[in-house]
Amino acid sequence: MLFMVNIEVSVPADMPQKDKDDLRTRENARAMELIGTKKMRRIWRIVGQVANFSVWEADTLEELHANIGSLPMYPYMKVSVTPLIEHPGAAAYAKAHGSMPPF
Repeated sequence: MLFMVNIEVSVPADMPQKDKDDLRTRENARAMELIGTKKMRRIWRIVGQVANFSVWEADTLEELHANIGSLPMYPYMKVSVTPLIEHPGAAAYAKAHGSMPPF
């Protein structure tokens, strides 16, 4: 199953910079792991915000929840999840052209 995930991050302003830097390093490492296992399929930063949209894949809602919860910044996140299904127009395009164009 595919999911569109919107994540907004609000790290406490009074958190020491060293802790923020460590948190970001661990967050990026975990994101790389999730991308490597194809659990996080794509990710885009939202301009002017500490936020992103991403596409995730999971067999169950519990798996998705566990993977999102494994992100080191999770305690500072507001997360919105939208389940995705294929659009008929995309299916028709893929049938006519052999595949969807890359992003």
